[in-house]
Amino acid sequence: METIRLTAAQAMVRWLSVQMTEEGERFIEGVWAIFGHGNVAGLGEALQGIGKALPTWRGQNEQTMAHTAIAYAKAKKRKRAHAVTSSIGPGATNMVTAAALAHVNRLPVLFIPGDVFANRRPDPVLQQVEDFEDGTVSANDCFRPVSRYFDRIMRPEQLLTALPRALRVMTDPAACGPVTLAFCQDVQAEAYDWPEEFFEVKVWTIRRPEPDARELAHVANLIKAGKNPVILCGGGVIYSEAEKTLGEFATRHGIPVVETQAGKSALAQAHPMNFGAAGVDGSAAANATCERADLVIGVGTRFQDFTTGSWALFSQPGRKLVSINVQPYDAGKHGAVGLVSDARVALEKLTVALDGYRASAFDANARIEWLKRVDAHCAAPVDASGDYLPTDAQVIGAVQRASTEKSIAMCAAGTMPGALKLLWQPFQGGYHMEYGFSCMGYELAGAMGVKLALPEREVICFVGDGSYMMANAELATAVMRRVPFTVVLTDNRGYGCINRLQMGCGGEQFNNLYKDCNVEEQPEIDFVAHAAAMGVHAEKAKDIADLEAKIAAARDRNRPTVIVIDTDPMHGPGEAGGGHWWDVAVPEITRNEKQEKARAAYVQNLSQQNLVN
Repeated sequence: METIRLTAAQAMVRWLSVQMTEEGERFIEGVWAIFGHGNVAGLGEALQGIGKALPTWRGQNEQTMAHTAIAYAKAKKRKRAHAVTSSIGPGATNMVTAAALAHVNRLPVLFIPGDVFANRRPDPVLQQVEDFEDGTVSANDCFRPVSRYFDRIMRPEQLLTALPRALRVMTDPAACGPVTLAFCQDVQAEAYDWPEEFFEVKVWTIRRPEPDARELAHVANLIKAGKNPVILCGGGVIYSEAEKTLGEFATRHGIPVVETQAGKSALAQAHPMNFGAAGVDGSAAANATCERADLVIGVGTRFQDFTTGSWALFSQPGRKLVSINVQPYDAGKHGAVGLVSDARVALEKLTVALDGYRASAFDANARIEWLKRVDAHCAAPVDASGDYLPTDAQVIGAVQRASTEKSIAMCAAGTMPGALKLLWQPFQGGYHMEYGFSCMGYELAGAMGVKLALPEREVICFVGDGSYMMANAELATAVMRRVPFTVVLTDNRGYGCINRLQMGCGGEQFNNLYKDCNVEEQPEIDFVAHAAAMGVHAEKAKDIADLEAKIAAARDRNRPTVIVIDTDPMHGPGEAGGGHWWDVAVPEITRNEKQEKARAAYVQNLSQQNLVN
């Protein structure tokens, strides 16, 4: 057997550089890195040595550069991914939040945090977290519950098994998620005689699991027996590239489609079978359809509580639940009849099995009337004189009117996710939302990741002032790399979304908007100046018409554009109708009439939950 002598870090990057997709591209496109004493001498040297064969990119914060990697993988429909490396200690733990985000959203990213010395000679090293009773614990154990596969590399030869296991998980549609290889810093620099065949090019195939024939027949019979079925479209439809198949299936069988956050834009909003968003942030048309459905057919969805109205939305007595999913864990939730399969394959086979079945007539007019209300709600204000501040819906309307078929709206947390799910009318593929973890701070880094994945598309990032304040440094990275995207920064002077939830649960305004915080002076933050200081083209829109013009002008720039607009913190997206109850516990001990009413309403809504079939 021929061998080659390399350090463990050199072997890792060389191996990663030859793991290929069926399209002939590296599955791990490159590595985001912030170097420290736990990875600079070992992995840093190896990355410098391999050069363009596995490029390295510098981030500003470990969490946000990982968000960029995650957004890239999501935009690539999990067909390609990035790796992210940090030193030990705070560099590593900064990435734990991002790992949780990737885990919840079933997205592939390879985390390579540096770890303590395997030989333990210099213990405790700088930044080492010591467990008083367990000598095997390090800070990287925080990654265990938020990784689909975790390994600690304490000998060079462990990479011979750990690396293939890592890629197997990341390319498996059922197991897909983040992988953590905690790399002991002394081991990174240790040499080993590696089999040359370990570095041969390998092509990874992302399989399409086919359904069990018995499960398929059972689900087909349930659909045939349904009078008012509805399809709940999740992100699995997009990852399976089943968008066209879903549209054809819904049209052929007369079954309306409603959307989750992850599934939105699988069908264009203009598709006649698309009834819009379901659930807490759902449309009147979608939720009315769900409430009367006797059969709910989930396709590639986790059935998150926002989608299900905390399991009070699907309220038809005797309704049945079907879940088509590659992951048996998701397929069996809440007593669903599971069909474990790739979404596209399942829909194709169900069409054959249904043999001409068509559901009872659905209310197509409800969809048309809903979209008319959306247009009216998002229209530019007629009279914006005086101290008028635009609503988030009007901001969305302005961006919508300025957008094109190439536009992708993206966001993650605060008011805008609910507003966009409810009101944004995308072309197919024109929506990117991280709402599995609803992680504030994902937005700006995520926008860069989407643009890196889809350079031909226009990326428009919606972000509130709260999320912007949490994580904005990757704007500097986007400027350095000349990655252009447009940021619409809505400034409502605090956390407007959670402030409204606080009031809706009977509480008083407290600690959310700056005016209600325990501060000596309410801050007046110049976001334009702040963004401009990082090299961004930044400006403030004076009104809705000005915002539209600035969105169009941003398309010709080769760097990010930040457009700031002041908005009204008191108006959410729900004024256009739709929406549903969400289970947010209201205190049982109340102190005033407002809280008593909120508690009474909460108890009443609890009685509507339909938790099992």
